[in-house]
Amino acid sequence: MVYLYKELQPKDSFDILLPSSLSSHDRQLLTLFYQPLTGPEPISLYLTLWAEGEDPHRGLLNHYYLMNVLNMPIMKVFQARISLEAIGLLKTYRKDEGENRSFIYELARPLDAELFFQDPLLSMFLFSRIGEQAYRKLRKRFIKRIDKDAFKEVSRTFTDVFKPIDTNVPQEFIEPELKSNQMNYPFYYERFDFDLLQAGLSEQLIPSRVFTPEVKEWIAKLAFLYQLSPLDMQKIVILAIDDEMNISLERLKKAAADYYKLTISKEVPKFEKNFESKPQDEPNQSLTKEQELIHYLETTPPIQVLRDINNGKEPLPSSVELAEDLIMKHGMPIGVVNVLLEYVMLTLDMKLPRKYVERIADHWMRKNVRTAKEAMELARTERDQYMQWKLESEAKKSASSNYKKQPYKNIREEKIPEWFYKRNEPKKEEKKASNINFEEERRKILQKLGVVDG
Repeated sequence: MVYLYKELQPKDSFDILLPSSLSSHDRQLLTLFYQPLTGPEPISLYLTLWAEGEDPHRGLLNHYYLMNVLNMPIMKVFQARISLEAIGLLKTYRKDEGENRSFIYELARPLDAELFFQDPLLSMFLFSRIGEQAYRKLRKRFIKRIDKDAFKEVSRTFTDVFKPIDTNVPQEFIEPELKSNQMNYPFYYERFDFDLLQAGLSEQLIPSRVFTPEVKEWIAKLAFLYQLSPLDMQKIVILAIDDEMNISLERLKKAAADYYKLTISKEVPKFEKNFESKPQDEPNQSLTKEQELIHYLETTPPIQVLRDINNGKEPLPSSVELAEDLIMKHGMPIGVVNVLLEYVMLTLDMKLPRKYVERIADHWMRKNVRTAKEAMELARTERDQYMQWKLESEAKKSASSNYKKQPYKNIREEKIPEWFYKRNEPKKEEKKASNINFEEERRKILQKLGVVDG
């Protein structure tokens, strides 16, 4: 979680920049072309940012809002964001101000279908995801071919129609060259070793002029796609050059595909996401139950934790509002808030008194508690102090001089709470009491949890 904490937190705010006039056609491209590449969650994030960006009266939003709208933990929101960045649908800008961070999310228009199919990486990525039949069907739907060979172009140019006149335009009114709203996905072809590629090609065989920036970008993309070395790409460049000593992108693409099929595999190359293999993303099989609980508390929205503690029942709005205030108004990390909610509910018979929770929260904030593990350890070492606070609060409210303090020793202490084991169990209909053998049912539950032997 250290890695994610440095990248994104629920309290971080963001604003949105949209390209002009996104259309229903763009939505089709997102759904049919990009969703197979990224999966549904990044596209859901894109559509949510799109919808929010069209609201002219919106203020700054925060990522806790996205977590609730998308029903995702903060890790999933982050993974969806970087997937959009990688595929060219989003650019992210960050500003740090002390402990506060703000972002600008600039959405990009999806590539037009023809440009998408021309790109060697995107087109092959899509082919590997949906298969040949669906790929051909998609091409036929979006690419309309009209034979223009029998026609002669008679379009007028700008200078044929307009002529300049003498005007003195102030320099500040001359706009800089506008960038296209249609971004390409970030791919840095300079990382490919072009020196090694060209070292084995003589000027007479392959003139250096053919290595235009566009050709170099395609060479690097094809090398990445097929996992080919500069020496392999030398052979492909030789195959791709035509009689007039030029290299067309289509010939280059076909030569690379043919070389791959002949020398490596007839199966199309596959893609996988790098971040899915990071150890901090998902718990591994060697985690203890306490480590698994800590991971759950660090990565789960508080509203879901409240549901799980309460056997799947929806929490009261006041409980949800309390959790959101701790995160948004006071800047507490999600893992710390979840530990606090769980601790108070389990020690106070499922009650969640706001003033008591806020008093502990204030104590933890002054102690700079940042992780679920730190919060759990502090809760264990200072249980007596917190219970004393509770008893003091109840004593002030009680008008009776016969008020009896509940002995602290009666409070159940368990390292891993029972609700955590049962949160994924299907809810069964209650049976009539007369048909239940309570001891037998209790024995079965304990056996399932591994507490007693079968």
